[in-house]
Amino acid sequence: MTSKLISQGAEAKILLSEDIIIKNRISKPYRIKELDNKIRKLRTKAETKLLQKASKVINAPVPEISERYKINMPYIKGKKLSEYLDKFPITKQKTICRQIGKDVAKLHDADIIHGDLTTSNMILVEDIYIKNKLIKKKNSDKLANKNSEDNIRLTKRVVVGAGGWTIYFLDFGLGFISKKFEDKAVDIHLFKQALEAKHFQNWEVLFNEFVKGYKKSKNSKIVFERLKAVEKRGRYRH
Repeated sequence: MTSKLISQGAEAKILLSEDIIIKNRISKPYRIKELDNKIRKLRTKAETKLLQKASKVINAPVPEISERYKINMPYIKGKKLSEYLDKFPITKQKTICRQIGKDVAKLHDADIIHGDLTTSNMILVEDIYIKNKLIKKKNSDKLANKNSEDNIRLTKRVVVGAGGWTIYFLDFGLGFISKKFEDKAVDIHLFKQALEAKHFQNWEVLFNEFVKGYKKSKNSKIVFERLKAVEKRGRYRH
């Protein structure tokens, strides 16, 4: 089975093998080997647990295999939101950002901090693709045991959305668990900065839609108060 390198960052190589994504956390030559191995192993384990928890409350890839430094997860076929958001009509952009706000509220209510909340880590999947997957599963059930490994994996990959599309959140490598409102405010601040930098034409309108969606969180009022404090500190430093 051949693998294709689709991206590489400072922390990991992302490989595609058929319909499976392999995230391979790379070694850092400047670290002592034993320490490097320990850090990579712990971070891989932590990200796997975070993905498992996140996928229960929002759309996120469910890890299928987690090894020492690798996570295998389903390939989410869709449009990278950072590249396509600005191409949609403004009404759709607003609806998408409102949904992102609702999803981030669910993450934060579960005390999950994403850590790198940008549209580069979000995939928009059209429901036509998802429904095709469901049809394939339904047909395959006639030919195979419903509890077969393939069908279990397919079921995990398929989450039907509403409104003609679904947003998937990716890359929880910088994420962590926290009950602190400060950490949740910083998460939102990062998303706001990402909108301003990447989608500057409509960023204020889009962030307002995000805020509307996030208000579904039981602690939204406190988090937004902390966000103001975070932003004041940022202005003071500049």
